[in-house]
Amino acid sequence: MKVIENVLSDRGSKYAVAGGSVGAPDEAKAFVKTLLRRKKFAKATHNTWAVLLPDGPLKNNDGESGAGMVILRMLEREGLEGHIIVVTRWFGGVKLGGDIFRRVQDAVRIYLDQMG
Repeated sequence: MKVIENVLSDRGSKYAVAGGSVGAPDEAKAFVKTLLRRKKFAKATHNTWAVLLPDGPLKNNDGESGAGMVILRMLEREGLEGHIIVVTRWFGGVKLGGDIFRRVQDAVRIYLDQMG
């Protein structure tokens, strides 16, 4: 599990991104569960994630409507199958509107760039 904390901040909201290899839906859910064992991540406002699996894609918006699809589309463009990416957001008190999707994209891009 690779975790990049404090990857971005925007108007008080703070972001982290995590990812790792998974091969099945139960492994994806276990990955998120393991991440949420960290008290900081369990207290986050949103833990949005997506993964491309041989049986089809999985995603969870966790209250950030459409954010899971943003992650999924980026995984598809990269052709990255069997790798989950979780974008975590701690709400900072100011609604970001459409910028939420830009920050999710930014977080995923930083993660992918660090993966190589």
